[in-house]
Amino acid sequence: MEKTKQRILKERAIEASKFSHSPYSKYSVGAAVETEDGEIFVGCNVESSSYGLSVCAERNAIAAAIVNGHKQFRAMAVYSRNGATPCGACRQVIWDICGDIPVYVYDEAGKEKTYRTSELLPNPFDCRKFEE
Repeated sequence: MEKTKQRILKERAIEASKFSHSPYSKYSVGAAVETEDGEIFVGCNVESSSYGLSVCAERNAIAAAIVNGHKQFRAMAVYSRNGATPCGACRQVIWDICGDIPVYVYDEAGKEKTYRTSELLPNPFDCRKFEE
């Protein structure tokens, strides 16, 4: 991915984290996903007092893209204060919807790490494996 687009994804993820609704954890996360045609959609984490009903930034960004008609993705950026990687549920959803894309993870100190979805979820639950 070109550095300019990666920088834009990072900036959009950081901006999205500012809208986080995280009154319980006080842990803001922002995500940005790039579609195959270059559009970027963002999401932030939205917590509920019933924790299981909370929705992560990554899944919100993907849902925003899907509701706007997109089904092919190039990359994702995730921002949090300590550079946490996506949770297990998000890893599965990223795999299911986006496939094996790069996931750029950033923290507030400016550190970054790049993963592929296949690294984050090396043995995914995947119905495609049974279709062969």
